[in-house]
Amino acid sequence: MQIIRLEALSDNYIFLLHDHQQNIAAVVDPAEAEPVCQQLAQLQAELVAVFNTHHHHDHIGGNQQLMEKFPQLTVYGGAADRGRIPGQQVFLEAGDRVQFADRVAEVIFVPGHTRAHIAYYFPPQTADEPGELFCGDTLFAGGCGRLFEGTPAQMVESLSKLRSLPDNTRVWCAHEYTLKNLQFALTVDGNNTELQKRSNEVKAQRSRKEPTVPSLLGIEKLTNPFLRWEQPALQLAANSSDPIQTFARIRGMKDMF
Repeated sequence: MQIIRLEALSDNYIFLLHDHQQNIAAVVDPAEAEPVCQQLAQLQAELVAVFNTHHHHDHIGGNQQLMEKFPQLTVYGGAADRGRIPGQQVFLEAGDRVQFADRVAEVIFVPGHTRAHIAYYFPPQTADEPGELFCGDTLFAGGCGRLFEGTPAQMVESLSKLRSLPDNTRVWCAHEYTLKNLQFALTVDGNNTELQKRSNEVKAQRSRKEPTVPSLLGIEKLTNPFLRWEQPALQLAANSSDPIQTFARIRGMKDMF
């Protein structure tokens, strides 16, 4: 399964999954249809599925046009997003499986950013391969999504599920927010040498206009403040020893950053 990263809107990423053998494709969170259609034309591939993580317009904006162009495709989304995702035909619950070509993804229920948010995780097929996590706006490289419809406790539980995946998991988050996320992270975890190193690397990447997505989950566990609520440095910054309160206060600081 080839994963092709497409740019959309001002800072969104769309992910096109391509199976060379059958020459079919699926798309994760199509913010716009045009970049998807252009890539499909280059591949001369047939779009068979849309995997939506949540209902926000910058994740489903291309659904309707893609359905018109590819009437046989299937649109997937979370069960609690019923009525909010254009064309949704499959309503996924935690623990469900979805198949694309010869790969099967596990559906992880990750509310917090929205009440219905889900993530898709394709486990590695061999010990040498990474897993592939499509997490929408729940987990970002160096950050996490705002809490629009959920609580800090829900988001901590959701991020805990993602944090439990293997370190060798590629995190395909939906926005290029990494540089600003790490600038904030340094304000609450500034003595973290792994974070300092990552920040310098990302500055160099962005100066060359290179994408920072995907990231590796193992790096996120070492540097992302929103996966580190038990760490003394973060609890000190939040003035709390309670993990959920630590997360909530750090998230509040980020909202104002």
